[in-house]
Amino acid sequence: MRLARDETDRIEAERLRYDVFVRELGGDGPMVDHEAGRERDRFDAVTEQLLLIDEARPEGARVVGLYRLLDDDGAAKIGQFYTEDEFDLAPLRASGRRLLELGRSCLHRDYRGGTAMFRLWQGLAEHVEARGVEILFGTASFRGADPALHAMPLALLGRDHLAPEALRVTSRQPEHARLPELPEIDRAAAMRAIPPLIKAYLRLGGRIGQGVFADRDFNTTDVCMILDVAGTHADQRARYGGRS
Repeated sequence: MRLARDETDRIEAERLRYDVFVRELGGDGPMVDHEAGRERDRFDAVTEQLLLIDEARPEGARVVGLYRLLDDDGAAKIGQFYTEDEFDLAPLRASGRRLLELGRSCLHRDYRGGTAMFRLWQGLAEHVEARGVEILFGTASFRGADPALHAMPLALLGRDHLAPEALRVTSRQPEHARLPELPEIDRAAAMRAIPPLIKAYLRLGGRIGQGVFADRDFNTTDVCMILDVAGTHADQRARYGGRS
């Protein structure tokens, strides 16, 4: 686990991002390089990338997982956080607390379902502690850009896992600015339909903002996850090596 150091690291990271977000999920964007197989955007100029590296793999393909990190200073340089295209972050900005945005979280397909995500989160916990981060946030996604297809799991998230009002960001899409409400929710079925990354954030004590954003460029339905570091569940802090 380490931060990207040079152009070679960044190219490898962008190739992994392309495999996941373009080849697997069907995403696109104005700076995506399809010929070179690299997914990138304008925020890469002001972000850091936390890399999971398997040194046993061939040179040029050793990055097998990553988080893209955007802090207050980087957001000030570019004028916004990435998430602000989708959600109004005024409550987080008004908190006066040190923010860190998590983005482009991904793992190579051969490393899913094992210890790779655990190692990535250990590295993230160390970074959070070293930088004095107080609130983590970022978008997490359901596959497919039609929120109606995810009504039951979204209703469960809205009922049981909504962020406190002081930190409750809101979708910038008026038609999706409220989470669905259902008279009955099959909790077991709804939990099965929630993507693993979102469930992992919930186990840490994460909450979600109000509403969703239908991201047609990336073919996803996005929620905004918010994690108050001070409120992280104690057993999970101990597991990942973060502050108690």
